[in-house]
Amino acid sequence: MNDESQIKLQAYLDGELPAGEAAEVRQWLARDAEARALLAELQNTNAALAGHEAEVKLPESREFFWSKIEREIGRQSAAEAPARKSFWARWGWRGLVPAGGFAAVCLLALHLANPGAASAEFVPELELASDDMGAYTYRNQEDGLTMIWLYDRTGEAKSGQPALMASSTP
Repeated sequence: MNDESQIKLQAYLDGELPAGEAAEVRQWLARDAEARALLAELQNTNAALAGHEAEVKLPESREFFWSKIEREIGRQSAAEAPARKSFWARWGWRGLVPAGGFAAVCLLALHLANPGAASAEFVPELELASDDMGAYTYRNQEDGLTMIWLYDRTGEAKSGQPALMASSTP
């Protein structure tokens, strides 16, 4: 028996042959007694060595070690890839957020340039007819307080109370 036939029997024993070749080897074993004897010897050798093989640990090369790390990083980053944001979400972050920040800076600059303008919104301007309206003013310099009482002269005669009261601080 040649070396190629012996190797084919070992591959058959290890289950490494494709189905077609394995069928051919089974037919060959049915016809050849020497092949059956070699197969029995190989089976006994495998059984004897199965529990007694010394485990040999080969050192890993530097390239193999770093390639394992690279594969693991790639596997983890592929698993943790974030979902893509929609067009509108990206547009909001790239367009609206900077525009909102710019608007806030502009409003702050306007407020700092004209600080009295912001407080003028809260105290409405009144036009008074001098014949019908009257006013009392109280100023306290220590507290920085100015109070103005406005009253309707026509209503004062009827009720005796001021019709309108307003106050402001400088």
